[in-house]
Amino acid sequence: MRYLPKSQSERREMLDAIGAKSIETLFETIPAKYRLREPLKLPGPLSEMEIIDYFKARAAENSRGYTSFLGAGVYQHVRSVVTDALVQRGEFLTSYTPYQAEISQGTLQGIFEFQTLMSQLTGQEVANASMYDGSTALTESVLMAERITRRHRVLVAKTVHPEYREVLKTYAKHLGLHVEEFGFTASGQVDLSALRTEALNEAAAVVVQSPNFFGVLEKLGPIAEAAHAAGALLIDCVSEPLSLGIVRPPQEADIVALEAQSFGVPPSYGGPFVGVIATREKFVRQMPGRLAGEALDAEGRRGFCLTLATREQHIRREKATSNICTNEALYALVVTIHLCLLGKEGLRELAAQNLSKTRFAQEELRKIPGVALPFSGATFNEFTVEFPRPADEMNQKLLAEKIIGPLALGKYYPEHSKRALVCVTEVTPRAEIERLAASLRKILAAN
Repeated sequence: MRYLPKSQSERREMLDAIGAKSIETLFETIPAKYRLREPLKLPGPLSEMEIIDYFKARAAENSRGYTSFLGAGVYQHVRSVVTDALVQRGEFLTSYTPYQAEISQGTLQGIFEFQTLMSQLTGQEVANASMYDGSTALTESVLMAERITRRHRVLVAKTVHPEYREVLKTYAKHLGLHVEEFGFTASGQVDLSALRTEALNEAAAVVVQSPNFFGVLEKLGPIAEAAHAAGALLIDCVSEPLSLGIVRPPQEADIVALEAQSFGVPPSYGGPFVGVIATREKFVRQMPGRLAGEALDAEGRRGFCLTLATREQHIRREKATSNICTNEALYALVVTIHLCLLGKEGLRELAAQNLSKTRFAQEELRKIPGVALPFSGATFNEFTVEFPRPADEMNQKLLAEKIIGPLALGKYYPEHSKRALVCVTEVTPRAEIERLAASLRKILAAN
């Protein structure tokens, strides 16, 4: 981050220029209870070297030396140093969206290749590039379905990521969109019978996630059949796209909302991530974002151009399909490079490793007295476990063993406070899975 010093006189000059009495005036729209009244709890003033040492010390307090079994929408996978070397080239290195991609054939080709890869992965005819993240991609997919069907009701499975559902509800609050949720069965999959009894005739879309938040793969065929029979669209959300290396693409879906973080983007607090919308060609004009296309110039040479942009910068604001103005274009390039390095066989091999290690983890945990796997549906690299005690309590004890335990589900599903979501990827050593099992066995045996 750049260092931008500002004196009191410079702040006063800026406030005068915009007609504000004070800095507080700028924050009047934020409720007072959410505003920080006291200084940040930071030492200082410090010299530059002292500041660097301070932050190094804070960084050292992070979970180094710990093994993590957290997933739930953010995944730790292998990355190649080649990816970083390429994206840091000056031609590409900007965290902001390239507003004038038209002037750079390299940027346009990068976007075009990204779209192509996303279409192939999802089994859809066209994909955009890109959205903020998976949650905004899902919400924009719902708004897209609303425009296509001209209906204002959407049915969302409770097995969709709870935070994705919160983002959707936030958008829907002032848009006249009615969001309703439906449940799941003992298999951990959506309750299709409940869905069929719903008033589907007025629904714009049925929204599911596969693998869902419990790690269980959904059977999309029957869900699509029910939705289409009522004139609704099926939206499938994919927050772990590596699953598509081994799982059949969601071709039954009309719109796929995908989070591509797993492909070369490291977990980093709240992001940035890479949201994608893929859909059928007939819906393309209702798809937010932009499309790069392949073309020939006057001399017949292959080139790339910005083909479609339904963003508010490029068309009249009232005609825009989305107010998403920017994206993490550099990370879309990261995803492209990562997938090209892996290739089809590499992607399949990586997915197989995830599946194999997860099966091993499931078997190890199943052997522990008192631990159960409550859902019977097929899984990929995440699965739900149930402890005889609250999952939060178990995780606190695991931290003492330098293990970041599975995500406790009680925060999102209070009735399932003893359940937790375990994530195992190719970077999880077999020995650490065995250590997790041994630690859980010891914790449960202690009381």
